[in-house]
Amino acid sequence: MAEGVRDVALVSVSIDLGAGRRGVDMGPSALRIAGITKTIESLGHTVREIGTVTAGGFETTDQGETKTRFLEEIIEVALRVGMMVNDGMDDGCFPLVLGGDHSLSIGSVGAVARHFRERGESIGLIWVDAHADMNSPETTPSGNVHGMSLAVLLGHGHARLVELFGATADVRPENVSVLGARELDAGEQALISELGVRVFTMSEIDERGLGVCMEEALERANDGTSGFHLSFDLDVLDPRVAPGVGTPIQGGLTYREGHLVCEKAARSGRLVSLEVVELNPVLDDRNHTAQMAVGLVASALGKSILGTPWTLHAATYD
Repeated sequence: MAEGVRDVALVSVSIDLGAGRRGVDMGPSALRIAGITKTIESLGHTVREIGTVTAGGFETTDQGETKTRFLEEIIEVALRVGMMVNDGMDDGCFPLVLGGDHSLSIGSVGAVARHFRERGESIGLIWVDAHADMNSPETTPSGNVHGMSLAVLLGHGHARLVELFGATADVRPENVSVLGARELDAGEQALISELGVRVFTMSEIDERGLGVCMEEALERANDGTSGFHLSFDLDVLDPRVAPGVGTPIQGGLTYREGHLVCEKAARSGRLVSLEVVELNPVLDDRNHTAQMAVGLVASALGKSILGTPWTLHAATYD
């Protein structure tokens, strides 16, 4: 296989139960309509369809406790996502997860972290998002689990979610960065301060430049780890650029800044897994956001302006 070319394990996750607005469960379908498979193959990679996880319907699924809405179904989805991601990695593939709301990361990141942990290794995490997703059942203003997923991965939150993949935490705070944040709840601010997670707000990005901030995030993610997972929530982009997202917040990244994040991730040669989440076709304009997301994935998988592909992480997973 040519240098930088990988088998890509594609996992689709149709879930919106973790969110406060309907529609992101259709995100994977919109990405396929936008040509994600053909785009990945055009870079020389081979796409391996691992499977689709489909959550229960909003109207027919028991909501359960109001502080962790749809907890039982979200746990089931996370376990199924984790199993598929693990199967792909066992076959030596690079995992690419299409969402779906951000609660799915409990399964995807949890599985990648466990895979490396079983080899005595760890991973870093770059969380590209307008939100920190670091609430807990005690601090959440909504009960939406997609706002708790990063806290869970750091070992804080509902015990059944935290312990899902056999560890008290899947990633270490010193290896985690949030990039592009512009809306944080009080409880999240307190946990961020307690744990020391690095949060690059939009104000800091405006002042210092995205390139510098991303370099620092990469340094943290790769410090003593075997590589890093990139979790890209499309609401990090400004709604004028990407209207079709689950929770649009004004003042986000530009089109080029989004690509710079993904290009730098690829150039590092340390990206071990990737997910794109919170695409909402209901709010989109002629699938524009989905098409943009496909372009972002291409950048993260090695596409460059000059046509010379960057090298994906060379480590094998089996």
